[in-house]
Amino acid sequence: MTVTPAVNRRYDPQHPARTALRLYSGQRRRLIFAAVAFACKQSPVWIAPLLIANIIDAVVSRKPESVIWENAAIMAGLIVVNAPLTWAYVRWLSLAVRTVEVESRTALCERLQQLSIGYHKRMSAGVLQTKVIRDVETIVDTSRQTFDTGMAASTTLIGALALTAWRVPEFLPVFLVAVPASAALVHTMRRRMSDHNKAFRRQVDQLSARVSEMTHLIPVTRAHALERNELDRIDSTLMGVRDEGIRLDVLNGRFNAFAWVLFQLLSVSCLVLAAWGARTGALNVTAGDVVLLSTYFATLTGSVTMLLNVAPLVSKGIESARSMAEVLTETDLEINDGKRLVDRVRGQVTFEHVSFTYPDGVEPALTDITLDVRAGESIALVGPSGSGKSTMLSLVIGFLTPTAGRLLLDGQDRRELDLRGYRRFLAVVPQETLLFEGSVRDNVTYGQQDLPDDRVRTALEAANAWDFVQAMGGLDAVVGQRGGRLSGGQRQRLAIARALIRDPRVLVLDEATSALDPASETLVQDALARLMQGRTSFVVAHRLSTIRRADRIAVLGTGRVVEVGTHDELMAAGGAYVALQRAAGAPGQGSGRSPSGQSATS
Repeated sequence: MTVTPAVNRRYDPQHPARTALRLYSGQRRRLIFAAVAFACKQSPVWIAPLLIANIIDAVVSRKPESVIWENAAIMAGLIVVNAPLTWAYVRWLSLAVRTVEVESRTALCERLQQLSIGYHKRMSAGVLQTKVIRDVETIVDTSRQTFDTGMAASTTLIGALALTAWRVPEFLPVFLVAVPASAALVHTMRRRMSDHNKAFRRQVDQLSARVSEMTHLIPVTRAHALERNELDRIDSTLMGVRDEGIRLDVLNGRFNAFAWVLFQLLSVSCLVLAAWGARTGALNVTAGDVVLLSTYFATLTGSVTMLLNVAPLVSKGIESARSMAEVLTETDLEINDGKRLVDRVRGQVTFEHVSFTYPDGVEPALTDITLDVRAGESIALVGPSGSGKSTMLSLVIGFLTPTAGRLLLDGQDRRELDLRGYRRFLAVVPQETLLFEGSVRDNVTYGQQDLPDDRVRTALEAANAWDFVQAMGGLDAVVGQRGGRLSGGQRQRLAIARALIRDPRVLVLDEATSALDPASETLVQDALARLMQGRTSFVVAHRLSTIRRADRIAVLGTGRVVEVGTHDELMAAGGAYVALQRAAGAPGQGSGRSPSGQSATS
């Protein structure tokens, strides 16, 4: 059922940066502990130059040896405590990041379970999988890298500038101007280099596409003796990659050389300025301070550059947060909370003037359907493609809600019922059986894992599946990914056993015998007959043998019920049902022919 609930304000695709921050709202305490631990473990980077400066001054000024040992002891202490502080930092940050990772994936998976079937049909499964796996992984990786880089650069900047202001305040304006300028220059040059990197990347992508094309065309190429032509085509692409690669390597070499020369000149300038100030007395600078300032210039420039490089990382994480928020704020949901619970189902299903139009549809898929299916009755739905059979099945399952009219279950409007309770009494056997990688027992008892083996075996026997299950190794035999170790008929019989073990009151069979060989079809048909006995069954099939077993047949055309009756009644009437039989058996149109040579269009 599709409704429009209130949007969760924690996630906002229009403001992904807020979403990314809100993901960590419950992790503030851990992040603060991690930040404190990181700042302490990072302290040697900006404290060590000060200690070295003190030692140099002690040597130059011939201060007591105790000054040297005191500063050395402090330096050793900072180095030793780095190990436990690093452990504390990694643990607290990992707890925060991994908790957000689990919470985000849990929220996404819960939302996917709540979203309507219509939404899942509109969205690619691969896209949704990317949001759960890749987007969350990107947010986690970006968070970790941003925290590492941001904390390293920030603590170093704050510490180095604070010590400079305390030790040599006259030199602070020099740092405040020269450091950002030099870092911005280096960053600008790197951005210009990225354009050349993209050009090289495009050449490599073109090569990848050409190689892929070549491998797919090998049978055609070989059949027509065109190997030389293909090699000539690939050679031109390879030369393009070679030339662009050389150009990139030369430019990278020039950039690295220029950046190194620029950085060294600036460092030397800082060193000379500090030395000149110490030598002339223009600045209150000692010999140790000269080393201190020279070291801090390199450290501060590197820190500013690191902060500038954080921007692309943050942008990547924000985009993933926006992608994730799109799912978490989607309002096309099936809502059951607060509705009437269903603890018993007889199986009477009534369509009262039901119409349905898909959100993106121009014409209605169903129009004014009125049909009363008694409890325990089986009804087959037949009609040409696009007549509305699948839509009717989706309505019965509860994937769709009528846009007009009412659908009643045992006399109660389905809109008022908790569909989760109703579906405990429902079983679906689709055209393509969905099995997961696991044992036979796991697949048959899906959702009811505590059932005894005897009951599982009884269901398998009734589904004509026990013999091949025994041959595979019994209930613990693994069916393979998507049931890859089984034939189509074997997968269908496991699906029937899964339905039988649920003991449903309402049964939906959607082309359950299509694309099966005659031997498999016979076994599946026999199992279906046992499954349908005494249950309200909706059957869509193109096999005449399956249709004739139904108590009644409803013929659909352009979204309307054209006629209803038994097989014999409809054949005697000579209406739409007979026309379908003739069309299905016409030369060049016969598909899905039954053993008797007859078929029914579905």
